Amino acid sequence: MLEMITGSWDIIAAMSSAFFEFITGKEPDFFPLRSALRSEAAWLWGLIATLVGGLIVALIYRKVPWIERNLEPTLMVVSYLTIGAIIFVEVIRRFVFSEQFPWSTTIPGYLFLIMTWTGCSYNVRLRTHLSFSEFRSKMPRTPQFALLWLDALLWWGICWLVIVTSTRVVANAGSNFMFVTGTNNVFVWWFLISLPLAFILLSGRVFQNLFDDIRKYRTGQPMIEQTVLGGQ
Repeated sequence: MLEMITGSWDIIAAMSSAFFEFITGKEPDFFPLRSALRSEAAWLWGLIATLVGGLIVALIYRKVPWIERNLEPTLMVVSYLTIGAIIFVEVIRRFVFSEQFPWSTTIPGYLFLIMTWTGCSYNVRLRTHLSFSEFRSKMPRTPQFALLWLDALLWWGICWLVIVTSTRVVANAGSNFMFVTGTNNVFVWWFLISLPLAFILLSGRVFQNLFDDIRKYRTGQPMIEQTVLGGQ
């Protein structure tokens, strides 16, 4: 257990160092982080990042409602419009001028990654994923509450798994200086890092939903409500 704790601190230290280098305009050194993430301590770190990071996100959303309402929709819309603009322009360039930027087929894929997983986080909050609300609404309140807790635990488990594995991929891409195909100065990790960050946001949404469920259970409000895709 002591080795796990020590390894987790090594990961945090390596991550903090890389972040400091990035914000000061230097290219982050991912080698220490990649080495630290190879240990089993990465799973302890990932659990902390999932729960503590998600709780911090939920608290920020509570204190700053504007961010809660606009962060994920803005990322989704900007990513979508950028993808559409690149495809629109490049289709014209290819068939009218017989020219095409080499990165035009790779950048949209990475932008789609951002759009997809921030959208996943947003729709977890709206409960528009598979929730079986028609079936659950006919159950007594206590089983409903238990199943909502099960939903939260399953989501946190998914977040935990994705945050650890995707962070390893980010560190590997950064340490190998992987560039986006068709570019000479755009790093792959700039886009891949959106995956663990999106699942920390998702963990925050899970906390929000669970806080709402606990409040409803205590106050006698309906536990299960019908949801509409894209609704509020």
